[in-house]
Amino acid sequence: MDGKIKALKAAFPHTIPVMAGYLFLGTAFGILLSSKGYHFGWAILMSIFIFAGSMQFVAVNLLVSAFNPLSAFFITLIVNSRHLFYGISMLEKFRGTGGKKAYLIWGLTDETYSLLCSLDTPDGVDRGWFMFFITLLNQIYWVCGSAIGALIGSMFTINTNGIDFVMTALFIVIFINQWKAQKQHAPAIIGLFSSLICLILFGADNFIIPSMILIVIILTVFRGRLEKEEYR
Repeated sequence: MDGKIKALKAAFPHTIPVMAGYLFLGTAFGILLSSKGYHFGWAILMSIFIFAGSMQFVAVNLLVSAFNPLSAFFITLIVNSRHLFYGISMLEKFRGTGGKKAYLIWGLTDETYSLLCSLDTPDGVDRGWFMFFITLLNQIYWVCGSAIGALIGSMFTINTNGIDFVMTALFIVIFINQWKAQKQHAPAIIGLFSSLICLILFGADNFIIPSMILIVIILTVFRGRLEKEEYR
């Protein structure tokens, strides 16, 4: 038990920036879902069992549109396809975490991925529990934010135009923080230009998967050179 508490204490300070973002974003999601006439309990259940920030925003529109399971499947695949690449890159890091591994994989969001990639486990702290509590705390923040937003939305009539832009804003903030934290900016530049090229070639609705494939190919080809530059 002492080891778990120690890991929790070590993990919490690193999740405070995510807490600030997730409480706000979760509130926005809860308000948006509640504005469509759904009971506030649905926002909590979605955040517990789905826990896919951007996809939850998309799901709000799917819930109120005509039933089309095939379209919903492909939209979900496209929106969350980036997690395929996240998961592959975390295979080694999650090795040896035992029963916690399933939750670490399931709870891997953009922000959690960013933290797990950039943080080293403190000395004397169990690595598996450290990563577990980072993931768990982030989900707790999201669930709490969703609950707060859904309750507010159920009590007040709120104009929700543009509220889903908060996800874009958070991604921009994460990118800026990563840029400042890393000395090697080549991967970020590759990601930006690859996405821009694919956006021009494939359009706004179809560029995500091609851009990710292009990014992986370029990073794989130049992996050796990038790693040498990083450790100079």
